[in-house]
This record gives sequence, C-alpha cells and structure tokens, in this order.
Amino acid sequence: MSARLPVLLMTLGTMLAATAAAQARPDSRGMSCTEIRAMIQSRRAVVLTTGPNTYDRYVRQFGNECDWPEVPMSAYIPARDGHCPVYRCEEPVDNFPN
Repeated sequence: MSARLPVLLMTLGTMLAATAAAQARPDSRGMSCTEIRAMIQSRRAVVLTTGPNTYDRYVRQFGNECDWPEVPMSAYIPARDGHCPVYRCEEPVDNFPN
C-alpha cells in the first residue's frame, strides 16, 4: 500500500493541474477591446470566455484559421470598455434562391 501512495498522489496532482489549466482561458469581460483584438491578431485564433458559462473561438479577419466551408464572420463580445467587434468562424449564409 505504501508504494502506491506516491503514484496516487502524483496522479491526483496531475489531474488537478490539468483542470486548472483548462479553466485558465482569458475572460473578455476583464480586458479592453484593444487588448482582445491585439491578442487575436498575435495568436491568430484564441478561445475566450465571454460570460459565466460561455466561450468561443475568435479569429483574425484575414487568414486561414477557419476550416472550409467556414469563413470569418462579424461578432460582438463583451469587453471591459463595452462591446468589442471580433470575428468567429461560421458557415456563410446562402441568400440566393435556387
């Protein structure tokens, strides 16, 4: 039993560290719009928390961060200084009649 205790503690520690890292995503509500847009530009794509139970992936306007057939579409997310215009990957809407 005593030989299993260090392994158990290491496993538990690893699980707790992984859980903490998963929850460490940036929160748009605590950042200015300028900070949000700079982060997206520098990282090309970023997953941001936007509310108590919401998050999404935001991308640069020009680039290839979206999987086909998705394209960068305008969105607004909450920021410390108001609503911030950003882009997220979405399928384009087909407005043409067949």
